[in-house]
Amino acid sequence: METCRQQNSRVFCFQEGSHAIRSLCFIACIALSAVSRAQAPVFQITPEQSKFDFSVKASVALEGKFEKWDASLTFPSTDVSTGVMDIKIWADSVSTGSGMKDGKLKSKDFFNAKDDPYITFHADKIVQTGPGTFDLPGTFTIRGVSKPETLTFTLSDMAAARAAGEGEIKGKMAFDRKDYGMNKGIPFVTIAGRVEVIVNPKAKRVSGPPLVLKQ
Repeated sequence: METCRQQNSRVFCFQEGSHAIRSLCFIACIALSAVSRAQAPVFQITPEQSKFDFSVKASVALEGKFEKWDASLTFPSTDVSTGVMDIKIWADSVSTGSGMKDGKLKSKDFFNAKDDPYITFHADKIVQTGPGTFDLPGTFTIRGVSKPETLTFTLSDMAAARAAGEGEIKGKMAFDRKDYGMNKGIPFVTIAGRVEVIVNPKAKRVSGPPLVLKQ
């Protein structure tokens, strides 16, 4: 049975029982959403087995690690190209084993950790370039300056990773520090412009189907 009513010079008609139909449609949408999530792999990065390091060619050893960071790797489907990676590093967590070097790196001349506390990288796609190699073109931000950079990943053992749903990923990204306003140096130390960031996350699939990868 159709019922009509007037509101603001407009006439609205609806069938009795349409509320129940809308409710069923709403429930169906929720169910389909849950199924969609179940069909996507879910990965977790293990902090204890992961590390984020950096190195710069210099007249003395200049390399270190970041003690505090957060990273996520998400996939809306089993297609590896749909992957999204987010990395967030606390700039003042830099550790080189030298208080003098740490203080200089945290200063305005380099990371400017006080005013720009985070170093970030965001990639919203993954390009598989070989059986176990991947490029993640994304946006790298340091000192509040953002530029496009590419993080390259290598999966150490593809067969083991597919079987166990986890694997060690070795990643590297290189950038020119002067592009980000880091033009100064450290007294009595000659520093190159190229900085290499080493990203080695340990990722484990905790639910969902495996990714579809090129052999």
